[in-house]
Amino acid sequence: MMRRDFLASSALAAQVSAPKKIAAIITEYWLGSHADVVVGKYLEGFNQDDRPPYPRSKIASIFTEHLPANDMSRERARKYNVPVFRTVQEALTLGGDTLAVDGVLLIGEHGAYPVNDKAQTLYPRFEMFLKITDVFRESRRAVPVFNDKHLSYNWRQARRMVEISRELRFPMLAGSSVPVAQRIPAIDAPFGAKQKHAVAISYSGLDIYGFHVLEALQCMTERRRGGETGVRAVQCLQNEACWEFIASNSWVSNLFDQALSRSNTRKSGTPRQLVKEPAVFIVDYVDGLKAAAFLMTGLVEDFTVALDIEGQASPLTTLMNLQNNRPHHHFGTLVKNIESMFETGRAPYPVERTMLTSGILDYGLESRFRGYVKLETPALAQMRYQSAPASHFSTKGWGPDGKRLD
Repeated sequence: MMRRDFLASSALAAQVSAPKKIAAIITEYWLGSHADVVVGKYLEGFNQDDRPPYPRSKIASIFTEHLPANDMSRERARKYNVPVFRTVQEALTLGGDTLAVDGVLLIGEHGAYPVNDKAQTLYPRFEMFLKITDVFRESRRAVPVFNDKHLSYNWRQARRMVEISRELRFPMLAGSSVPVAQRIPAIDAPFGAKQKHAVAISYSGLDIYGFHVLEALQCMTERRRGGETGVRAVQCLQNEACWEFIASNSWVSNLFDQALSRSNTRKSGTPRQLVKEPAVFIVDYVDGLKAAAFLMTGLVEDFTVALDIEGQASPLTTLMNLQNNRPHHHFGTLVKNIESMFETGRAPYPVERTMLTSGILDYGLESRFRGYVKLETPALAQMRYQSAPASHFSTKGWGPDGKRLD
């Protein structure tokens, strides 16, 4: 090999192996916030103890929209020598004139934002995304983007975000940490099998955790025969109507009990005794699959799913197991999947999952606002996508010391 060829190949190898530079675009950063448990793993390591293992990528810049009294962003930036910028544009250009990072973390969760008449917190994810993609347009170059949780509280904005990612041809990943959490048992819905019915159970608020339980449901149902075919109708029910829905549908009551049997946090007593405000999102898919996602605050504090699979005598059931204390292992698994996109330039699972989930939740809360009517959803009925056969959840979890085992 000639010397110049050796030097060229060495330079190329160094370029390929260089850690990716990531801009963190954040609403708020405080202990236990989503910024803490995502960005914190890049700064402090997966176990957030300033020890290996670390993600390969490095945080190159931080922008925070709010600085509450308990803000951690400035202290963390000083400790880990990360520059803080006043605008999204400056964070992406590192204070220069053109895009200077290799990826973007958009964490628009938490903060004092308005709540609309549908009980949705109006987090500015869409607005922040437009500021990010404006830099892409001006620089004539785009890089991978991860968007935490909903794409937007608004279905049209969520759809527009995905359309822009396609227009500018950059990989995009989004959504909840629940689908990639440790599963007990460590199983997935069989890829390509026909599904008849599905139930997911969780707890907490309609908007904040309604999204999580719908993503838990969707990551399982999207693996069915034919892939995702879209949703034709959505309805929300609460209180007595929720109990009546369970009692009047045998598939619901059976799968509800089966999913509940996987919970590690089920309280003693009957659901009616324990749950003061039960709620359910009922989802009718275009291909005939019927599904229900329940919020049962007071009964459980975890996420479980049950599916009727054609040809299987018993429902498939699993627990999506979250680590409730630091380092919040499920967010570590999410970061591993984000890193896969940053490293390869390909999203490990489709952003369309979160696009559809964002739409189901928006229509579900609209159903509630209109008096719990069943809403036809022609826009969601047009959605088609195919998930990959591979699974992306954790199979090992964490040890007695709380640290990750994988």
